Amino acid sequence: MTRAEQITTRLKDAFDPEHLDVVDESEMHRGHAGFQEGGESHFRVKMVSAALAGQSRIAQHRAVHAAIGKQLMGEIHALALDLSIPK
Repeated sequence: MTRAEQITTRLKDAFDPEHLDVVDESEMHRGHAGFQEGGESHFRVKMVSAALAGQSRIAQHRAVHAAIGKQLMGEIHALALDLSIPK
C-alpha cells in the first residue's frame, strides 16, 4: 500500500469525511530538501469532516497527525492541510 493510500485509509477511518483528497505533490519539490526518488515525500490533504467541529486549527492539525500515526508521519517530509467543516 502506498503512503497516499495509507493516509487516505487512516483519515477515512478516523474522520468519516464528506470529502477527502490526498495529493502527492512530491514531484513539485524535486531538488528540494526531503525529496525522495519515487515520490511520496510531500502531500497535500483537503478534507471536509464534521468530526473537526469545535476544534481549533491547531487541534485539528494535531488530530490529523495522530490519525496518520507517528511512524507514517516520520516517513514523509511535508504535509499541507486544508481542513474544513461541512456547511
